[in-house]
Amino acid sequence: MSSEKPSDHPKVAHGKLGILLLSLGTPDAPTYGAVRRYLAEFLSDPRVIETPRPIWLPILYGPILTFRPAKSARAYAKIWDYDRGESPLRTCARSQAEKLQAAFGEAAEVEWSFRYGSPSVKDGLTALWDKGCDRILLFALYPQYSATTTATAYEKAFDVMREMRWMPSVRTVPHYCDTLEYPSALAASIKDSLGTLDWQPEKILASYHSIPKAYWDKGDPYPCHCFKTSRLLREALGKGEDELITSFQSRVGPTEWVQPYTDKTVEKLAKEGVKKLAVLAPAFSQDCLETLEEINMELRETFLENGGTHFHYIPCLNDTDQGMWVLESVARNELKGWLK
Repeated sequence: MSSEKPSDHPKVAHGKLGILLLSLGTPDAPTYGAVRRYLAEFLSDPRVIETPRPIWLPILYGPILTFRPAKSARAYAKIWDYDRGESPLRTCARSQAEKLQAAFGEAAEVEWSFRYGSPSVKDGLTALWDKGCDRILLFALYPQYSATTTATAYEKAFDVMREMRWMPSVRTVPHYCDTLEYPSALAASIKDSLGTLDWQPEKILASYHSIPKAYWDKGDPYPCHCFKTSRLLREALGKGEDELITSFQSRVGPTEWVQPYTDKTVEKLAKEGVKKLAVLAPAFSQDCLETLEEINMELRETFLENGGTHFHYIPCLNDTDQGMWVLESVARNELKGWLK
């Protein structure tokens, strides 16, 4: 059969392979208005807050979005990159996409987007489609799976594609905390970071963003993936359970969240006589508010105020060579059969 198109055939770009990196997101500015817009989108997601809408939305658009944006804006202001005019997370997300694009060259087109905020998932998919990508790998940058992160990112992408006349073929990246590369890269980053110190920690704390315990009880595997990550990391480092411990941060409200809580754990360690502590956040692919402000500022203060003397935050993998090795390896594995 002839592959020639008729002369009046519309010009449609197609045949390319695309990769869309999906991160949580960030406000556009450390201001009340920008943070309020961001929180409104984030906290109205039923994957994040499962409370029935008739109960939750009046609370959200009442006290929460009245008072919380000011507090959050002050926190963002502490970590904001005023020279670039953006948050560190946005800078890193862009760099990860650029470096992954360089690694794949002409074999694939790479774009980046945020589940909440700008550039949106629709922006990312549209950019890939405009470049002729009719096979797309959705890559949510969450090493451990959760319905509150991975699932909502992919769900949003499918919602966007529902409106597309010619929907691309799609693959999604699953959790990758138990790949060969991820714990190996984490272990190497810990060794490198601790190697810059003139002291060594008595304990290493792996702090993961928590989720309500009710979500775990309903079947969300996220806490299991977190505990598994810590186990693999201990094996890679040759550490015992009492040397590298696990906790969960960022709980909100009166309901029970997955424990042990990071702030309570750090306070307890300091009061029990631990003087030197290192903390990392293995659930984050990019440093963000929860790592740069909540851990490296607030948690540091908690530890020192309760008797600790030395506190060190170990950065996320971010766009380092180790971090990019993980992202490229995971992407290439999931693209088998598509990637030439």
